[in-house]
Amino acid sequence: QVQLVESGGGLVQAGGSLRLSCAASGSIGNIDAMTWYRQAPGSQRDLVAAITWDGSTNYADSVKGRFTISRDNAKNTVYLQMNSLKPEDTAVYYCKAHIRPTRASYALNYWGRGTQVTVSS
Repeated sequence: QVQLVESGGGLVQAGGSLRLSCAASGSIGNIDAMTWYRQAPGSQRDLVAAITWDGSTNYADSVKGRFTISRDNAKNTVYLQMNSLKPEDTAVYYCKAHIRPTRASYALNYWGRGTQVTVSS
C-alpha cells in the first residue's frame, strides 16, 4: 500500500513564504514524476509545478519566479517552496506521484489528501 502525506500548509500574510512537503511511504518500487496541484473553492484543480525523477521541472505561469519545486529521492519526498505569496495563492494544495509499487509491473498515480494554504492581504 502506498500513501502520500502533505504537510507545511498554514496561514501567512501576503509577501510571506511557506514550504510544503509531501512524503510517499509504503511498498514503493520507484517514483517517476511528482506534481503539486491546487484547488481554490469553486474552482478546478490546477497544476502548480511538476518534477521528473531526474529533476526536470515545469511551472504554471502564475507561480514562475515565486515557487520552486524540488525532491529528495532518498526520502521519497517532494517539496514546494513558495515565496512572495499572494491572496490568490489561497487553496488546498495536493501532491500527486506516479509510483510503481514494489514487485508490480505497472505504475499508478497516487494523491495526497491536501494541505490548506491561506494567504491574507
